[in-house]
Amino acid sequence: MAFCVYILRCSDASYYTGHTDNLEKRMAEHQRGECGGYTSTRRPVTLLWSQQCATREEALAAEQQIKGWSRRKKEAMMRGDWKTVQQIAWGTLLSRRRERIEVRETGMASFMIRGGSCNAR
Repeated sequence: MAFCVYILRCSDASYYTGHTDNLEKRMAEHQRGECGGYTSTRRPVTLLWSQQCATREEALAAEQQIKGWSRRKKEAMMRGDWKTVQQIAWGTLLSRRRERIEVRETGMASFMIRGGSCNAR
């Protein structure tokens, strides 16, 4: 029996990641609000991506891994942009949003970036 992991776009533009052994049936359940939980109040949903897995355990592991990813990383994966996925994972790709912390004692602003920091005067 084949299993798959999938990503849906909900009506509020959020993403939902799940796994199943029957994608067509599960999509219909999501559309009817029968799955309960997250997607039931965010219909309609659109299938953006799916991948076949050999076992349920493999599909569940992939689901759990993807659920831990940022939206940006999920989008890179769905585009097949593995270089960006890797850069995000390693923290070498600068975030679009930098947290600015003002340091009053030195008059410097620090920008905290995943994997490092930059200082500007």
